[in-house]
Amino acid sequence: MKIAVSGKGGVGKTTFAAFMAKAFSDEGKKVIAIDADPDANLAQALGIKDSDKIVPISKMTDLIEERTETKVGTMGGFFKLNPKVDDLPDKLSLKTNGIRLMVMGGVKKGGAGCICPESTLLKSLVRHIVLARDEVVVLDMEAGLEHLGRGTAMAVDYLIVVVEPGRRSIETARQVQRLAADLGIKNLLLVGNKIRSPEDENFLKKEMSNMKFLGFIPYNPSIIEADLEGKAPFQKDRETLELVKKMIHRLEK
Repeated sequence: MKIAVSGKGGVGKTTFAAFMAKAFSDEGKKVIAIDADPDANLAQALGIKDSDKIVPISKMTDLIEERTETKVGTMGGFFKLNPKVDDLPDKLSLKTNGIRLMVMGGVKKGGAGCICPESTLLKSLVRHIVLARDEVVVLDMEAGLEHLGRGTAMAVDYLIVVVEPGRRSIETARQVQRLAADLGIKNLLLVGNKIRSPEDENFLKKEMSNMKFLGFIPYNPSIIEADLEGKAPFQKDRETLELVKKMIHRLEK
């Protein structure tokens, strides 16, 4: 199963992606988690120590130049549109709590020379992982779905948008819905997060009545405690982990 997770910054998108990766791993699945959000935090959410020392693939200049056969930052040069990437998931992934993690990083936009080699390598890598590998894949995306090309997006089994009770979060979800339609993603689901009361849940259901909810996750201060202690959220919040396991069972059915 290949799942992309999106949503506005701050809604708990990365935390949910970590819970989902752990839930699949606990079910005995091989899992590869992809941090495709330029504001990379998935390593920390998975409990990896010294996560700030991880070099994103988009910053691996030597690798990008070797695989695309061009000089990063130059203008007007030729480069390979189908670079070799099939060996990279095993070479560049970190393993923690039974989960393989790859950190993609972002690509600078404008004013930094030709960005095509970096973008091409990242998209080729995501495409290979989604289309050619047999693990469960959980992609932590930014709201813009930057690393998903049309062919890759159409191969994703589900796009899950995390929303919290709030107007900005809802508007971001609607923007993602439009992007998903443009890319040909058919299975889009919502997860309501940080739910404090039945009123919060009803608010989201009313505002997003044209979309389907996979489930709702109550607000839990233990997730903040986990962050302060440098632990993965599922180490402190077993209740949410069990909720997410029920969600993946519904997806599997």
